[in-house]
Amino acid sequence: MRYNKELTAGKAIQKGPEPNEAVFPMIQHVGEACEPLVDIGAKVKVGQKIAEAKAFITAPIHSSISGIVTGIMEKPHPIGTAVKAIIIDNDWQNTPDESIKPYPALEQMTAEEIVEAVKEAGIVGLGGATFPTHVKLSPPKQNKIDTLILNGAECEPYLTSDHRVMLERAGDIIYGAKAMAKALNVSKIIIAIEDNKEDAIKKLTEEAQKGRLQMDVFILKTQYPQGSEKILVKTVLGRKLPPLGLPLDAGVVVHNVSTAAQVGKTLKTGLPLIDRVVTVGGEFKPIAGNYLVKLGTPMSYLLTELQNVKLRRPKPFKLVMGGPMMGLAQWTMEVPVIKGTTGILTLSPYNLKEWACIRCGRCIKACPMGLQPLFDADDSCIECGCCAYICPAKRQLVQRIKVAKAERRKEREANR
Repeated sequence: MRYNKELTAGKAIQKGPEPNEAVFPMIQHVGEACEPLVDIGAKVKVGQKIAEAKAFITAPIHSSISGIVTGIMEKPHPIGTAVKAIIIDNDWQNTPDESIKPYPALEQMTAEEIVEAVKEAGIVGLGGATFPTHVKLSPPKQNKIDTLILNGAECEPYLTSDHRVMLERAGDIIYGAKAMAKALNVSKIIIAIEDNKEDAIKKLTEEAQKGRLQMDVFILKTQYPQGSEKILVKTVLGRKLPPLGLPLDAGVVVHNVSTAAQVGKTLKTGLPLIDRVVTVGGEFKPIAGNYLVKLGTPMSYLLTELQNVKLRRPKPFKLVMGGPMMGLAQWTMEVPVIKGTTGILTLSPYNLKEWACIRCGRCIKACPMGLQPLFDADDSCIECGCCAYICPAKRQLVQRIKVAKAERRKEREANR
């Protein structure tokens, strides 16, 4: 597999263009959707909470700009549907909300206060999974957690945002790791990084020593899908999870390095999750790089402003949010950057014509979970896409598996 990271891995994080209008979908995380806390015509400030839900598994949403709420309506969402969203017209003042202020030093905060701060900031897994971080920091009492793993693998092709965060925001990562470890009451911290990121390994090792954090660095072989939680736990600790098991069932909590950096940033500054680093890559090579983008920025606006010209389409292309293996192909360019947007890739379209299975067995050999994708896959499938990638007949195996898993989930819920 070609990883195609060389185009952006060496490019420092740049500030992305600020949008004229920001769109905030009420679904930007795993769990219950949020409901608006503001009305049309309301004035909002940077960092102000504009939506939340009462459920435990959810995460509030904050405005990344200051301005006026001009609409609350159905808008295109990266998951392929239209969902309720808050539209805010930018006043270009960037007026901060009065509630934003740094938290006390970690030594002065309790584990419960750290978890509450993370919850109020709307932090979710920034590796793309978007599971609410405060939930992972509050494991059930029957699960005895002994290890915190920071996931710095970033094994998806093209994506280098985590790599740049490890190089440029190592201090925030270490501070966030300290906070997470205190919230979980664990002393064993491991950061797992692929061996193609030697500069990040060196930088985080130095920063950990500076921050007096006892942390082990586990160097992974560069291989997709090394960053999957189940594979990571088995590789790093030798602990195998059951098909429906989670890392906490093995006494482990796994967080992405960018998530740790956001926790550190929030506790130091008081700022909630209102922006994130996004890799822009693929065939728009002149603008390829890593950008700090405000949440709610429409992808069409971002790409147009980065080119500084009207966005033209000299030839057809495929727009993907995330990486090419597990990312989502977009049906419109009017979708906004959300909490789970790790990358925006423009790729050449390819022939999707499927042929009959030739029984070559390549999908079985490629599956990291030891499944038989050509026949069926149980819930231990991590949806990495290796089977579809390797299939010479171009069969959309992982897509069918996703549909089957969703149907099984519906059946289980109906039979409860």
